[in-house]
Amino acid sequence: MNLFNPRKDREKDLQEQGRIPPGQALTEKFPVLHYGSVPRYDLNSWTFSISGEVLEPRTFTWAEFLQLPMREITMDIHCVTRWSKFDTVWKGVHLQDLIDQKIVQPKPSAKFIIEHCEYGFTTNLDIKHFLKPTTLMAIEYDGKPLDADHGYPLRVVVGAVKESAQDPDTRYFWKGGKWLRSLEFTSVDHPGFWEQAGYHNIARVWPEERFEGSW
Repeated sequence: MNLFNPRKDREKDLQEQGRIPPGQALTEKFPVLHYGSVPRYDLNSWTFSISGEVLEPRTFTWAEFLQLPMREITMDIHCVTRWSKFDTVWKGVHLQDLIDQKIVQPKPSAKFIIEHCEYGFTTNLDIKHFLKPTTLMAIEYDGKPLDADHGYPLRVVVGAVKESAQDPDTRYFWKGGKWLRSLEFTSVDHPGFWEQAGYHNIARVWPEERFEGSW
């Protein structure tokens, strides 16, 4: 046991469990990384919308969004900047639950989902990944509403559960957009802000799909 650096002991344990992907290191903090300023909200006028390749577009107020079915999930999350945080607890809305209850009805042509966030920021996921139980539209982290820096009031979270930590389809954390305002279902892929800037379009963690080209 390292009495002077217990983080190293935990990192070693996680490595032995096979939960730390290549090129990643444990953090016990929650680093803040984003482009641009943090938006401010009046939840009385906030809305969230579903559009594109769906049978019926929908728009929800904050009060209506809170009435949607919620899940709580514990996930490991991995940032492309090489930090990983483990056993993080999130609460929010899972897309599969909305589909099961026919609140959202994607058309057969829907293959991708574009996350539209504040200031025009977007990121993209294939619909199969968005339907995985490790993708969540989160309103809470660690039992509390999201901090403003981490996406309050709503963000997408992608990660992996402990039982399948080495899932080869796990995506880097930037694929979950902060300050989410809408989901657009599309038949063709549309790379988002960071993807257009050279980050990998798919962004799988275990094969280190960090950047495209010569990065």
